[in-house]
Amino acid sequence: MSEPRTPLRRLSSSQRRKLGISLIGAAALVAVITAHAALAPQAFRLTALVFDAYQAAKPRAATDPPVAVIDIDEASIRQLGQWPWSRRTVAEMVTRASSFGAAAIGFDIVFSEPDRTAPARLVEEMRQQGIAVEIDSDLPDPDALLAAAVGSNAVALGIALSNETVAPAPDPKAGFSFLGADPRARLPSFSGALSNLPELTERATAMGYFSFPPAADNIIRTFPLVSKSGDKLYPALSIETLRIAQKSGSFVLRSAGSEEGAAITDLRVGALDVPLSADGEIWIYYSGLPNMPIISAADLFDPAKAAKIMGQVQGRILLVGTSATGLRDIVATPVDRAMAGVKVHAEIIDQIASGVFLQRPDWMIGAERAAAVAAGLLLLLAFATATPALSVLTGLLLIVLVAGGSWLAFARALTLFDPLLPMAALGAVLLTALPLLLMLTHREKRFVRESFGRYLSPTLVERLSENPEGLTLGGQDRELTILFSDIRGFTTLSERLTPTELTGLLNNFLTPMTDVLLKREATIDKYIGDAVMAFWNAPLDIADHPQKACLAALDMVSSLERLNRESGIALKIGIGLNTGMACVGNLGSDQRFSYSCLGDSVNLASRVEGMSKHYDVPILVTDAVRTRTTGFLFAEVDRVRVVGRQAPVTLFALIGVADEVLGQVHDLVRRHDDFIAAWQAGELCVARERLEVLRAMPTNALSGTHALYAERLADLPETASEGWDGVFTASRK
Repeated sequence: MSEPRTPLRRLSSSQRRKLGISLIGAAALVAVITAHAALAPQAFRLTALVFDAYQAAKPRAATDPPVAVIDIDEASIRQLGQWPWSRRTVAEMVTRASSFGAAAIGFDIVFSEPDRTAPARLVEEMRQQGIAVEIDSDLPDPDALLAAAVGSNAVALGIALSNETVAPAPDPKAGFSFLGADPRARLPSFSGALSNLPELTERATAMGYFSFPPAADNIIRTFPLVSKSGDKLYPALSIETLRIAQKSGSFVLRSAGSEEGAAITDLRVGALDVPLSADGEIWIYYSGLPNMPIISAADLFDPAKAAKIMGQVQGRILLVGTSATGLRDIVATPVDRAMAGVKVHAEIIDQIASGVFLQRPDWMIGAERAAAVAAGLLLLLAFATATPALSVLTGLLLIVLVAGGSWLAFARALTLFDPLLPMAALGAVLLTALPLLLMLTHREKRFVRESFGRYLSPTLVERLSENPEGLTLGGQDRELTILFSDIRGFTTLSERLTPTELTGLLNNFLTPMTDVLLKREATIDKYIGDAVMAFWNAPLDIADHPQKACLAALDMVSSLERLNRESGIALKIGIGLNTGMACVGNLGSDQRFSYSCLGDSVNLASRVEGMSKHYDVPILVTDAVRTRTTGFLFAEVDRVRVVGRQAPVTLFALIGVADEVLGQVHDLVRRHDDFIAAWQAGELCVARERLEVLRAMPTNALSGTHALYAERLADLPETASEGWDGVFTASRK
């Protein structure tokens, strides 16, 4: 008696396969969404990069901004002296800016220490040094002058809220009222603040924080407009200056919900409404502020520029900050990796005034997860009902729709929708098709193995069998480190040996060289007689590939020395290294091709190897290699205009691993660098003197190079000619 067939057994093998694919795909879909929820902070780092790209592609439209920046720039520091300036100078800045019609002035600076240039302080320092100083009258107090200027003008002082201090923040100058439940629990909290001098704080009518909260990748995308320290609320400098510019007395925070800690929806400052995230942050939509006046602080004191500055200042909010490199108020933003911090606050003011806001509501994460589920189920339906090719096409189309929809949401509605989660879900479902796709492509794989296995490496054959499309001609641009080496005087050597002896010699030489290169993860491109060409970072990514190339070059020299000792021969090699972009891939013809690389960086590596013979050093590298490595001892050899290139290239001899080189060699390199510096500066007399000392040193790994420079100097006058650049132009490859 036959046992009854279950519904599963009644399914055909094709149907069971599709059911299995659907189940695996559904499991992958659930896994992706679960992992995204569990690793939300890490996932958001990738999301933020997508939103950065959107801003870079479509920045906020430029306006005639209601804000200008008084920039304590390098020119101002040169003219007015080292920062910090006297508070008398800062007070004069406030007075002048107000007289020009500024609506409000905000300081992206904290005056936390007494003025170091105060006369009383200087007199006290002189007395402490034993210098008798008699003063008949009271000395002026610059801090008091600044306090008076702050108190009599519309000025917002800046403070820095921080969790790195417990110094209490001073009482805020503005009040907050709530429409809805008290949202304090949602706001960022700080343990203390870096504040201004008490006399300044006391006279000020406004105060806001400018400190940027830490970000995972240090890129400023959002900024909390309201924060708390203790039980007190503090406004950001941007909205505080907007408040006093509008002569408003307080802020209004709106929240959604009736319980304490409800999500914040928006903030009202004067007549302006600002949509905020649930935690009180604004998404900054950068425009770059191309039309914003940026006034050098020194120009405020130039009477000749008063009329022009008045036209730039009148009616605008002024933010006083710095772009000077030494003062380190530089931050990274989605549109500029080195933006002055004060400009970020200016962007916020302009954005609020223009009423253009990026939106990412709280429910957006739920919408993204729903989109991931819907897209994944649609793709599973395609795999269950359509051919593999059509299913893959459906998956790609869904990915395009998700990415396009995310972009349109940003471009049309200024809404930030993360496309990565739905795309990751689709990618996970696509991976479930691999068993079926492997079956469909089995014939192609067998063809690849049978056709190319006789003359391609097993590793490359396997890669091609996994991706037959790779058999087409062409390549991709990648950063490579390229090595060329050959035997010095090989032509002369080959004349003295029979072909059989020469073949044995080459085999004995190339075998250890190959072992060294493969050990250091190189891809050996080709052997050309006695020459070897290899490169790193393709077809596989190789971390620290310039470092490994340098180690390989040193190992090759050591291996050759060992070979010479064991065989009794005296071979010498020259090695050239360069790092740069190259096209790497299957190069050749339709009938025959090989995996290789080409490009200017490859040609330069070959030229560098040729120059190693000219300077009589075993290993020469370019500056691109030197700057990407650590722990090696290099000696600059020359600046050379090689054949085929107009721009000079700086070449360095790789001496060895710094910690393994003797002290005499370090001393030699230091003296050599001094000589090269004199040569390049055109100080030929000094160069001759230093070269004589170098050539007299008993241990000289650069003796051949020094002999070459001695010949050059012998043909040169006592002093360099006008226009001397120290560059050698090579006439041969």
